Amino acid sequence: MDSNHHSNYKLSKTEKKFLRKQVKASHTLLRHEGIQTVSYATQSLVVANGGLGNGMSRNQLLPVLEKCGLVDALLMPPNKPYSFARYKTTEESKRAYVTLNGKEVVDDLGQKIILYMNFVEKAQWKELRPQALPPGLMVVEEIISSEDEKMLLESVDWTEDTDNQNSQKSLKHRRVKHFGYEFHYENNSVDKDKPLSGGLPDICDRFLEKWLREGYIKHKPDQMTINQYEPGHGIPAHIDTHSAFEDEIISLSLGSEIVMDFKHPDGITVPVMLPRRSLLVMTGESRYLWTHGITCRKFDTVQASGSQKSGIITSDVGDITLSKRGLRTSFTFRKVRQTPCNCSYPLVCDSQRKETPPSFPESDKEASRLEQEYVHQVYEEIAGHFSSTRHTPWPHIVEFLKALPNGSIVADIGCGNGKYLGINKELYMIGCDRSQNLVDICRERQFQAFVCDALAVPFRSGSCDACISIAVIHHFATAERRVAALQELVRLLRPGGKALIYVWAMEQEYNKQKSKYLRGNRTSQEKKEMNSDTSVQRLLVEQMPDMDSPDSASSVPSINDSQEGRCNSWQVSNSKLPIHVNRTSFYSQDVLVPWHLKGNPDKGKPVEPFGPIGSHDPSPVFHRYYHVFREGELEAACQAVSDVRILQSYYDQGNWCVILQKA
Repeated sequence: MDSNHHSNYKLSKTEKKFLRKQVKASHTLLRHEGIQTVSYATQSLVVANGGLGNGMSRNQLLPVLEKCGLVDALLMPPNKPYSFARYKTTEESKRAYVTLNGKEVVDDLGQKIILYMNFVEKAQWKELRPQALPPGLMVVEEIISSEDEKMLLESVDWTEDTDNQNSQKSLKHRRVKHFGYEFHYENNSVDKDKPLSGGLPDICDRFLEKWLREGYIKHKPDQMTINQYEPGHGIPAHIDTHSAFEDEIISLSLGSEIVMDFKHPDGITVPVMLPRRSLLVMTGESRYLWTHGITCRKFDTVQASGSQKSGIITSDVGDITLSKRGLRTSFTFRKVRQTPCNCSYPLVCDSQRKETPPSFPESDKEASRLEQEYVHQVYEEIAGHFSSTRHTPWPHIVEFLKALPNGSIVADIGCGNGKYLGINKELYMIGCDRSQNLVDICRERQFQAFVCDALAVPFRSGSCDACISIAVIHHFATAERRVAALQELVRLLRPGGKALIYVWAMEQEYNKQKSKYLRGNRTSQEKKEMNSDTSVQRLLVEQMPDMDSPDSASSVPSINDSQEGRCNSWQVSNSKLPIHVNRTSFYSQDVLVPWHLKGNPDKGKPVEPFGPIGSHDPSPVFHRYYHVFREGELEAACQAVSDVRILQSYYDQGNWCVILQKA
């Protein structure tokens, strides 16, 4: 269809359908990325549904585009379901626009998708600056021969008696064998008092001796874990416990290449290619400070040129494509530590830290004490930095407030820095928060706010037309206290009054979409601009396959794909609260979430953080307690409150939300 042709004659039903999809793609691109499509012909086209993120590789898309003319550049942003094509001439791009709009193609997964095209004049895309490997990380290519690889793979007997303590463990998504000591996935450690009989297989000796001579390791390993990964399987980001193992951790990749993601506590992610028959060596900062993990997906984003075997996967949108994963087996070797760790990262070292994580509370008194130390005190310390990160109101909350009748009295319980107190000038809003420092920020902004506890708000019963509670109730440490907080909200409402409640969700991947929290891994970025060529970020168009399915090129682990062996949330009782790795899925409902304080105001005392993630710089790390809610849990808690009915419940960017009304 010519871009103006539809105005000259009556469109057919099919053409109208294609036009609607085409317009939808254009609007989505503008809404999500600020990229303006144009109605006139240019050399450049945005190809909706033709991206790496929904299984379309460069080798598959380029021949389709080249049938319409000479493609000067094909830009494919990583993990995005669209791409950009720049033709040599405008005539060629017009031919592609007419020919390929609504064209059905088959992606690398064998799924049928339909392409939708729009012209673009000029656009920007974000591109990673060249990055270095994490300090202390090394990838040694072709460390063994193909003959040795075959011998090692054949030495692994996955069919042996399951009573054998070295045999396959009952993990959900992969086969695992342990030698020397069993590796415990719930704490990334071993029980040093329970060595396995037999030690490491003799077949490994000559390789380990060689790597010792060549200086890749300083200690001969006495623990080995063999993992077999089917395409689509992976392992969540983690750090092997400092006190459990010596500095060097090495992993041999056999059978297939893989991309492993390394993440710094500040959120920077470095994807590293581990070729077949390569040895990954982690020492120093890369071993002690960065998490490492493998995303569950069947395709990896790799360099298209093939000139780079190992190392960092760059974001050159003109030189990346998809590579189908194969069956991979890893041999990971560790040396069990017999003395405390004295690494250079004391703030995150379990041997050197002064504090230990608190236990799950077993009484109301313990819960109150936990909230005091890991909620109230933390927000007092981080108030300024926290406020600087909380400036954009969430649309659904704005919609709720603007729909209230003029003159309504509204209480914001847990108002933080007051970002919702001034949304609707026609309301009389008053806020309260447990943090004096956050309330002071509200007052500096000329908002009405005061300090109080959400379990005992000093308002008369029935005095409010509406209440909002945004990201508050998940800080209460027992189910009884969470219900009590809901009951207090309802007490404030007049009959017929409404309350909007938001809590953090355990399901950070829902309805085939990752939340902004998971998508928020930061990278060093620079914007690059080029006339009439483009790339961008995110486009949601019909006909896209499931973005979170194991068959998707950009699928990610779901909650049920949690690291095997990790405790379920309802089994946390009588144990230490786990410390969550920022920007990753939750594996427990009750967690401590690190806050890395920037621009630390002088509070007169240092902070001693703990846990598997942190920073070795002087910036302190605080830990906030959260109970993340499962689907249906917030509704169930509301139903335990008297005199209310639920008007609406929904999921909003990683949060479970309820609108309730007092009877």
